[in-house]
Amino acid sequence: MLKAEGSTAMVQEPGTDGSKDVGSPGGVSARPQSRGADSAERDKRSTVDSRDAQPAGRTASAFRDYAAPALLLLGFLVIWQLVVLTFNLPHYILPSPLRVLRTFVQTWDVLLLHTTRTALEVLVGFAVALASGFSLAVGISSSPTLRRALYPLVIASQTVPVIAIAPLLIVWFGYDLMPKVIMTALIAFFPIVVNSVDGLEATDPELLDLMRLLRAGWWQGFWKVRFPGALPFIFSGMKIAAAVSVIGAVVGEWVGADEGLGFLMIRANAQLRTDLIFASIAVLSAMGILLFLGVCALERISMPWERREQA
Repeated sequence: MLKAEGSTAMVQEPGTDGSKDVGSPGGVSARPQSRGADSAERDKRSTVDSRDAQPAGRTASAFRDYAAPALLLLGFLVIWQLVVLTFNLPHYILPSPLRVLRTFVQTWDVLLLHTTRTALEVLVGFAVALASGFSLAVGISSSPTLRRALYPLVIASQTVPVIAIAPLLIVWFGYDLMPKVIMTALIAFFPIVVNSVDGLEATDPELLDLMRLLRAGWWQGFWKVRFPGALPFIFSGMKIAAAVSVIGAVVGEWVGADEGLGFLMIRANAQLRTDLIFASIAVLSAMGILLFLGVCALERISMPWERREQA
């Protein structure tokens, strides 16, 4: 009797009703199975909830990222408007933001015409800088001889003021598209070269040794190891180049052009149309920002593993 009672006490477990069917063959294992099923169901629900919460979390994060600069810009515009109204500044000295906006709306067709030309110069110049800069970076990082011969010249080229070269380009190539493209490429070229060289030279030597052990050729080692590892550096250089490439096109248009936002700014300055100058500057800023965002989008597409790590 004592043994039977002891065995019964060992089998019974506390539950909601304190009872359990001991006599059934599956009586002992029924509760662990139900607990396992409940745990799996809870894990499944938590996974679904976390997936549903991810889009909301990304939206909130994006709002926080863009809300601060937007509010700062809005505050700057409000202060600008108040300063103009308080000191009664003439519009040819400092136009108010509202006057600039009104000028933008009234002359949008003229701005669009000149923006198309400047955008073409920027895009072509940026593409030329990317192709030539990355090709030169591959050569410099792959050959010590080329590095000793070319890298100091690349650095020294940035000591020459770009605006001093612009008149020569006008003399050599005229007032067409070519001198502005060259100016844009010269400005965007340097950050692409330097960052690409750093990225290609930062490859893990053990990975390169592994590729040699696998009898991989130079191209296979470059395409499968060096290039993917250098992508963060390359895109960093491209972002800097995208932000400054607009400068080259505008400088070229200042020196000699018959179309473009730089040309429009020179004409507006001669007519004391300061509001039109500010409108052109706003368009140029938007152009640079859009090109920067385009590079960021290309980076996300080209580096999907970065998105998985962030998620």
